Amino acid sequence: MLEKYLSATEFSSYEDFASRCRIVVPDNFNFACDIVDEWARTEPDKLALVWEDVEGNSRRYTFSELKEQVDRTCTWLKQLGIGKGDSVMLILKRHYEYWFCLLALHKIGAIAIPATHLLTAKDIIYRCNAADIRMIISVDEERVLQAVDDAQPSAGTLQHKAVVRGQRAGWLDYTTDAANASADFPRPTGDEATCNDDIMLLYFTSGTTGMPKMVTQDFTYPLGHILTAAFWQNVRNDGLHLTVSDTGWAKAAWGKIYGQWIAGASIMAYDMERFDPHELLEVVVRNKVVTFCAPPTVYRFLIKHDLSKYDLSSLEYCVTAGEPLNPEVYNRFLEMTGHRIMEGFGQTETVVALATFPWVEPRPGSMGKPSPGYHIDLLDDEGNVCEVGDEGQIVIRTHEGRPPGMFVHYHRDEELTRAMWHDDIYRTGDMAWRDEDGYYWFVGRADDLIKSSGYRIGPFEVESALMEHPAVLECAVTGVPDPDRGQIVKATIILAPGYEAGATLVDELQEHVKRTTAPYKYPRLIEFVTELPKTISGKIRRVQIREENGHIE
Repeated sequence: MLEKYLSATEFSSYEDFASRCRIVVPDNFNFACDIVDEWARTEPDKLALVWEDVEGNSRRYTFSELKEQVDRTCTWLKQLGIGKGDSVMLILKRHYEYWFCLLALHKIGAIAIPATHLLTAKDIIYRCNAADIRMIISVDEERVLQAVDDAQPSAGTLQHKAVVRGQRAGWLDYTTDAANASADFPRPTGDEATCNDDIMLLYFTSGTTGMPKMVTQDFTYPLGHILTAAFWQNVRNDGLHLTVSDTGWAKAAWGKIYGQWIAGASIMAYDMERFDPHELLEVVVRNKVVTFCAPPTVYRFLIKHDLSKYDLSSLEYCVTAGEPLNPEVYNRFLEMTGHRIMEGFGQTETVVALATFPWVEPRPGSMGKPSPGYHIDLLDDEGNVCEVGDEGQIVIRTHEGRPPGMFVHYHRDEELTRAMWHDDIYRTGDMAWRDEDGYYWFVGRADDLIKSSGYRIGPFEVESALMEHPAVLECAVTGVPDPDRGQIVKATIILAPGYEAGATLVDELQEHVKRTTAPYKYPRLIEFVTELPKTISGKIRRVQIREENGHIE
């Protein structure tokens, strides 16, 4: 399957890969029809999805079984009047029904809008009205269902609500209704057929200010994730891949469906409420996971666990993205497992744009090198190209066209689209520097940079220095307003077991940072906490910490 969509599949080096790897985009590509249905036709018993939950329930779906569930869902949606171009929100966490519904929406040409279960009624109202959402399909959780019910009177376009594995007054019963629908659903044709430039996915993604942006992806988007899955995550045909992510954010598209199935891998879905290192490791062992992707937060907790107690012999390849990986975490994981963690970088707006690909020797803390088709550069505040070693904003040059997997525009916001993407340059808002060998090193979001006494301090370097100290389990570095220096560096720290907060430990951590990095970067203020604010994707919400910092006397 993979060979059909690539100019070449074997490469001798990164340079060979970067110059010769090109994604072949056919006319009118539809992932549900051209990948899932094709696997069901050619290898009906090929394993597509392995699902488990924390209560011990499990399901396994071959591609032929998956196709049947998808086609029943298509029939049910069409009976409700949902069709091409209609927007449908999916609040399904890691339930296996997510894959049925998402693929059905792709097949009929509707716009899928994955969403987190943490949305409030206010959030739902905004999203419904901003994207003309006609239907919401949700998990059976009272808080979520009530939020949707509370939102409906103010959500003018919302016509249908469906609950999965439950019943509720005013809601459709997806589980029963879809099961009773016909599994005979041919690929749409004529005006109902999808085109490559139709919108397939819409993600609401929050910035540091304003309302969430609406990132649109067209029907060629899954092909871009060939780079993500086949060449960064290094998935294997018939190997089981596990990406730790909720389906409500774009990382699920990176690791739980598109590139993996194009490459012939199977997907492992672990339906958990809260991350537990022991339970996750048991899932890896029990199911013989081959390739693994998780945010740095997960690896930080794993290295504090005794990994020698687990048989990880099935595991062949490990990657991370979402935030930079602290070198200390990389080194400890390598020491404990023998596996290098290969980093990558991208956004909701892209597929993997920078990565430590198999031919690239990892340099802990570096995002690696550009993906084929992604012309990456660094620009300073005046728009000049940065020299080696100088910090600048990561940009993607699109003078040769929009690469597969890159977003189309911000929905209904031409002003924002032009502000972020003009003169064939898309500005990511992320800061980095490039070394003499072409590796890119993350500094921080432009909004996260700390400006203290004329110095520009990236939080990541300070966080990495702190993570080398055994007392630090997790940390976030932010700027605090200061009348003399403009800002000072603050570290918000979760302590490892066995350590107690106190003035002595504060002094020890400050001296440790001074010895590890430039002394002016040390945290003048340290706060010990039991929890850091995080997004559903596991990223630390520095913006929330900064907002709280503004109230510190």
